[in-house]
Amino acid sequence: MTKPERRVPLWLSIVACSVPMFMVALDNLVVSTALHTLATELDADTQALQWFVNAYVLSFACLLLTGAALGDRFGRRRVFMLGIALFTVASVFCGLADTSGELIAARAVQGVGGAAVMPLSLTLLSQAVPSRLRGLALGLWSGISGLAVALGPVVGGAVVDGLDWQWIFWVNVPVGIVALPLIRFVLRESRQDGVGLDLPGMVLASAALFALVWGIVHGETDGWTSGTVIGSFVAAVVLLTLFLVWERRVPQPMLPLSFYKVRAFTLTNVVSAAMYFGVFGSLFLLAQYLQIAPARSPLEAGVRTLAWTLMPMFVAPVAGVLTSKVGGGRLMALGLFLQGVGLAWINLVAGTDTPYGTLVAPMIVAGIGMGFVFAPTAAVVLGSVAPHYAGKASGANTTVREVGGALGIAVLSTVFAGSGATTSPQAFVDGLHPAVWVGVGVVLLGAVAALGIPRQSPAPDAPAAESAPGTEPAAKATV
Repeated sequence: MTKPERRVPLWLSIVACSVPMFMVALDNLVVSTALHTLATELDADTQALQWFVNAYVLSFACLLLTGAALGDRFGRRRVFMLGIALFTVASVFCGLADTSGELIAARAVQGVGGAAVMPLSLTLLSQAVPSRLRGLALGLWSGISGLAVALGPVVGGAVVDGLDWQWIFWVNVPVGIVALPLIRFVLRESRQDGVGLDLPGMVLASAALFALVWGIVHGETDGWTSGTVIGSFVAAVVLLTLFLVWERRVPQPMLPLSFYKVRAFTLTNVVSAAMYFGVFGSLFLLAQYLQIAPARSPLEAGVRTLAWTLMPMFVAPVAGVLTSKVGGGRLMALGLFLQGVGLAWINLVAGTDTPYGTLVAPMIVAGIGMGFVFAPTAAVVLGSVAPHYAGKASGANTTVREVGGALGIAVLSTVFAGSGATTSPQAFVDGLHPAVWVGVGVVLLGAVAALGIPRQSPAPDAPAAESAPGTEPAAKATV
């Protein structure tokens, strides 16, 4: 006798998928903001501080495709839960670290866990809700992702201003403990039966991404023309070429290259790279600007970024609902255009003694623009491929975003260093202006690319998992 289908409220499915993603996204941003405290507490030099961030970025960005592939093969819920468990355990070791080396090693393990959490979070959510509610669900998921961006500087600032730095990591432990049984209860398992594990593809993709991200994160510090950086980029090109050749030949590729014959998928990835390059590269510098011109504590500066970073939390759910009505490409183009306007406006008024009130309006404009990109990006990426390829598509898009963000921070920091410094408000502003103009240009190029994204037809109202042979139906969501 067939067991009756368990009905799960929509909000509970969103919570189960989004809270672990929020934890992963918040943790990296908090660490970036709390570097000064870590330098003092662990007696860390500049190179160690860079690796507190880079160790996570490298393992995270390089294994996103692998995390999605393992989910398809062994079960998406199972791998999602294993990623959360690994991230939680690694957080414990981060909190217990007494030396820079211990913290760097634990951060690398955190990145491995996060690489399973991020792409599968979106895949599991798309399967847990019916298509008529998917736009709303993806919008809420994107809003929660935006909330992690918003709270990162604030939480990091609070740590810097008095809390023990270990709380950056200890807070993940209760989240992980609560999330695991919740996911077990709310989400159904799904996988692609009969799919082999493309081990050569995993190795080649991970190695290529490692070489690429290594070169990017060392470009600003070692010099873009240094032997190690150029060697890293050459290695990335060679390994990526080998990966593409292999994927064309293997019967069950880790990343089907047919994805890139779909204009919506390809252009949406271009949009993602452009947004993360321009916006997060600029935000990296503007967060520091708020601490320097004039001098403010990290917490004061973090609170002031909320005018910008809270906007996606409110706008993304609306954008998710509008995606199927007006088209994801149009919304992304509007969002990137607003981001470009907001960044340019901030850059024009930013000086050594600019009142904060003068910055609020352009911050709000830029934040609204971010909200109009997050949800449509997720919807278009998932809608441009067959439902059982959702994990691979999500992993590919998340990888592009991470590479774009790392490249944006590295390039804009290089432009900043060429014209300014952090030694005084005037020196910082001198470097800020040319760097942010680069970010504006890249964001506006992304807006042009978004206009080429074709409008998609609504998907049939059926659980996504049913389209993949051998998968267990997703729990039916209710409002």
